[in-house]
Amino acid sequence: MINFNTEDILETINMIREENLDIRTITVGISLFDCVSDDADILCSRIYDKINRTAENLIKTGEDIEKQYGIPIINKRVSVTPISLIGGRLTSDGYIKVAKTLDRAAKSLGINFIGGYGALVQKGYTSQARALINSIPQALSETDFVCSSVNVASTKAGINMDAIRHCGKTIKELAYLTREQDSIGCAKFVVFANVPDDNPFMAGAFHGIGEGDCCINVGVSGPGVVAAAVKHAGDCDLSELADIIKRTAFKITRMGQLVAHDASKRMNIPFGIVDLSLAPTPAVGDSVALILEEMGLEKCGAHGTTACLAMLNDAVKKGGVMASSHVGGLSGAFIPVSEDAGMIDAVSCGVLTLEKLEAMTAVCSVGLDMIVISYDTPEDVICGIIADEISIGVVNNKTTAVRLIPAFGKQVGDRVCFGGLLGEAPVIAVNTSSPSKFINRGGRIPAPIHSLKN
Repeated sequence: MINFNTEDILETINMIREENLDIRTITVGISLFDCVSDDADILCSRIYDKINRTAENLIKTGEDIEKQYGIPIINKRVSVTPISLIGGRLTSDGYIKVAKTLDRAAKSLGINFIGGYGALVQKGYTSQARALINSIPQALSETDFVCSSVNVASTKAGINMDAIRHCGKTIKELAYLTREQDSIGCAKFVVFANVPDDNPFMAGAFHGIGEGDCCINVGVSGPGVVAAAVKHAGDCDLSELADIIKRTAFKITRMGQLVAHDASKRMNIPFGIVDLSLAPTPAVGDSVALILEEMGLEKCGAHGTTACLAMLNDAVKKGGVMASSHVGGLSGAFIPVSEDAGMIDAVSCGVLTLEKLEAMTAVCSVGLDMIVISYDTPEDVICGIIADEISIGVVNNKTTAVRLIPAFGKQVGDRVCFGGLLGEAPVIAVNTSSPSKFINRGGRIPAPIHSLKN
């Protein structure tokens, strides 16, 4: 039983009203292994029925919790078993049929997104994985709510460079097929290293193979709350500032734990994890970049940014992990350019570059996220960007990811606007010196020596 005093309640109300505190997502993870069939129509029918049966009360549950506690719950989502694992002998056309089934289920439930249209190819391809990846451009361009991810590397297996080359091609094709919408299809596709099985955030959410039949994972937010706390702290030293961030992260995550347990009880679905990531939005004040600037930077991207972000990420994890019985997912600070007003401004001013963003990903959650580049960027350069980011994850034994958007018809300095939580972003400059010979060698970069821990 959690006891709250009047001061706690008033503080939480202020966080919600003034500092953009919210629950970013309640995500129901669903295993589809019991839906397997050699017949594509039977497979799709089973998938549709199970998703609707398991998550039928998700929207109502979220709305009821919002009303009871006054806590905004921004997204209600579903993640499923990576589809390439249950596709059997499906061709690419068969996988597209499954994608449309997932989309139909999402619309039936009224949810925001459904994730899991993906493959795990860190060590090699199966024919099913290859067929699914081949289908991604058409599948995502012909659906509205389906999200896709491909895990191309892990610290244990190394880096599958053939898969990275395949993903670079996929990104360019998807950008072209959704060119009338500023290539927005690429916002629904992410390339991972060391992907977690229980991530509730899109576009990388899926229900991992070690998970149970279903579970509820909750993702919290709160950059605005942390920024306000840092601002209120004034000119204290960094040790004291870290403690302030830890205490704030504890409060944010505790709210997530409350919502997760309540949703679990109402839906009779086991509680999975709370992901304590600081997920920004385009709203003014709800920005990770703003936190870094309140810590003492003139502008996010200045020298010192990586050190500030490392401290922030560590303090958030230390504070949040004490507030929940099970912390998982990505858990840390996100730096998606188009979804963070401060990041957008820093890129527009030329202070925050692609190279600096890459350096920042070595100390935070996820990686190069929601970054808009020109569609004219060569495919091999896109593959090189992916390979660089993925190697950071593999060598440092952490999750990293890439979500690039080569916007058709746009050049450096132009802006694209996706709307909603996806926000808007300027097209960022890219070094186009070619890594083609390196990328085209193919094969697999061996796992680092510190992966040998058996």
